[in-house]
Amino acid sequence: MSNKIERAQTGIRIEKRLLKVLKGLAEHLDISVGDLIEGIALHSFENKPPFSADTIAKIAQLKNVYEFEWTAEDSHKFNEVEE
Repeated sequence: MSNKIERAQTGIRIEKRLLKVLKGLAEHLDISVGDLIEGIALHSFENKPPFSADTIAKIAQLKNVYEFEWTAEDSHKFNEVEE
């Protein structure tokens, strides 16, 4: 396996409050949002939890700050808001 990677710029659409939580968490962990998403995806592909108990506590704080109440069960129930 090679550690050489090639990154792609993407324009994903994501729920605004979720993005705020991700940005806050990335800042807290001193990594980019892209690196955070890559880490979450790689862990989930192997069915491994991506976060420590301390990081989960920080996520709970950020969710509270940004009034983000969605859960994993809600992920396929999002309704688009027309702007």
